[in-house]
Amino acid sequence: MNELIVELELKRAELRLGGGEDKIKKLKAKGKLTAWERVEYLLDDHRTYIEIAQFAGDKMYPEEGGCPNAGVVCVLGYVKDELCVIVSNDATVKAGAWFPISCKKNLRAQEIAMENKIPIIYLVDSAGVFLPMQDQIFPDKEHFGRIFRNNAKMSSMGIPQIAAIMGSCVAGGAYLPIMSDYAFIVEGTGSVFLAGPYLVKSAIGETVDAETLGGASTHSVISGVTDNKFPDEASCLDAIKGVMDKLGAHPKAGFNRKESKEPLRKSTEIAEILPLDRTKPYSMHKLLEALVDEGTFEEYKQDYGKTIVCGLARIDGWAVGIVANQREIVKAKKPAGAVEMQMGGVIYSDSADKAARFIMNCNQQLIPLVFLQDVTGFMVGSRSEQGGIIKDGAKMVNAMANSVVPKFTFIIGNSYGAGNYAMCGKAYDPRLIYAWPTAQMAVMSGAAAGNTLLQIQESALKAKGIEISEEEKNTLLDDIKKRYLEQLSPYYAAARIWVDGVIRPDETRKVISLGIEAANHNPITERYNVGVIQT
Repeated sequence: MNELIVELELKRAELRLGGGEDKIKKLKAKGKLTAWERVEYLLDDHRTYIEIAQFAGDKMYPEEGGCPNAGVVCVLGYVKDELCVIVSNDATVKAGAWFPISCKKNLRAQEIAMENKIPIIYLVDSAGVFLPMQDQIFPDKEHFGRIFRNNAKMSSMGIPQIAAIMGSCVAGGAYLPIMSDYAFIVEGTGSVFLAGPYLVKSAIGETVDAETLGGASTHSVISGVTDNKFPDEASCLDAIKGVMDKLGAHPKAGFNRKESKEPLRKSTEIAEILPLDRTKPYSMHKLLEALVDEGTFEEYKQDYGKTIVCGLARIDGWAVGIVANQREIVKAKKPAGAVEMQMGGVIYSDSADKAARFIMNCNQQLIPLVFLQDVTGFMVGSRSEQGGIIKDGAKMVNAMANSVVPKFTFIIGNSYGAGNYAMCGKAYDPRLIYAWPTAQMAVMSGAAAGNTLLQIQESALKAKGIEISEEEKNTLLDDIKKRYLEQLSPYYAAARIWVDGVIRPDETRKVISLGIEAANHNPITERYNVGVIQT
């Protein structure tokens, strides 16, 4: 575990460099701050923050030279004591151009602002769409245009949007800052126009420089497109702070919070509790003692459905309902004195039934839900099928999918197949979803998938009249497993924003606390209704 954490911190440090030290030097020579420096200038000192969609784009687009961190920094943090989302283009990565994953990351940042009704700040410094991949960014529903649709929707929802044009802002991207409530621009470096000088020359034959076409004076003095111009980035960022300092208060959701307590166990003990071997058992109760406030865990139906642990607790003072996979082998008592041995990490009918009822309770009682995933899936076999595992699993999914209280998901170990769905995977709208370095996410485990894929390939070769030796079979299996294991990595998931990032176990409490603080800004008005539920 400690080696995995060191690897995580090294990856984070590398991401901070964006496009590299040479690109940073060139940026500095223009008198500009880096994307991270802009974010850190805005954030309140000594207040916690979390990065959103960290590792987006990791190892993607190698033929294009890569796109580290999707070319944009996104954080959830405090500016002048107001919790908000900050989006900061990184001009050291392909001049801040938008790759497909950049679009997805920006949409995720907007989604978080919209779900929680909190302000969003855009620090714009982008060359626009990355033209070689325009077909993957431009026309579809969840592509570039959705950004501006969200601008309009957030405005109608009363969510403050503040934009600062600190570099290039070209073509369709020009609408993002101008559709915000406030649009500031930095003199000398900021520019905004639908078409740059070269395109204007090509289209209508006019020769014009960038400053005259769309510079700070043009838009703050002549066109009125931007609100105010500033001589440097610091004064522009100060103006954003000034706006944030004067925002009015809104009604809260009313989630319960009391004084925070430290957990019974230190976070460092997690490395001893959680085995790296994903097949070995461990006690989820011990793990919870390192996550929840000491003395606050109240287990629900502790002697029934024991492969899922459910209970009320506090995390950093916030009341939460916890749904967690138990990885120990447990005994389940059955009618007529029978005893069934149940495998840890597997969802059985009784545990699905218990979890569904607990989730419904939390929705009735306005208690946010926290899911801790280490799940291999639902139990299979004739006994489970005849016992109605499908309808019990459907009940759990229904109760969870229709939840109106905010949900937060952490993948701490396995996250396979339908187990990912039932335990609130990305498809089920968790407000935040993060993975530990020990996480593995896929339809099934690497060993199971490897053998299945080998059988498929072997059958295909036999159909062509090709027989392979045991040695060739083993080589093929090794190749399949290698490819599949790469896809199991939490960084593979984070690169595609299937999770919001990879975090150290000791950061889990911070993410939950800040997530509930954000969710508390949006009162729940929707009635909890599970619809037709399997019984």
